Amino acid sequence: MAIETTVTWRDEMTFDAKLGGHEITMDVGTKFGGRDLGPSPKSLLLPALAGCTGMDVVSMLKKMRVELSCFTLDVRAEVTDDNPKVFKLIHIVYNFSGKDLDRSKIERAVELSQKTYCGVSAMLGKTAEISYEINISD
Repeated sequence: MAIETTVTWRDEMTFDAKLGGHEITMDVGTKFGGRDLGPSPKSLLLPALAGCTGMDVVSMLKKMRVELSCFTLDVRAEVTDDNPKVFKLIHIVYNFSGKDLDRSKIERAVELSQKTYCGVSAMLGKTAEISYEINISD
């Protein structure tokens, strides 16, 4: 399986990416010569990570017959000081809500995603320490 994209320079520091029929505008803030018309390329890795692990978890919990009323992921990354500036620490907070949620099933789904299934986690884990926590509410 291959994934392909075409990225075109628009002007200044703005680039438009076409990926799977979708368009994404990337830019940087004025401090770096851009106009802040979209997220930076590096910052896009965080929603990619959250989406990847989130989809794994939802899929597994569905198979385990766990019904969620809400599920959000908060991701924070710290970047190295030296060039190339890469993520050194990434922390994911998994926030679940629903009635009578089984913590052990949720913990198992998150662990399987992080250790076995999430390719984005596996890639980013080569350069960054990835930690996580799980919050469950009614």
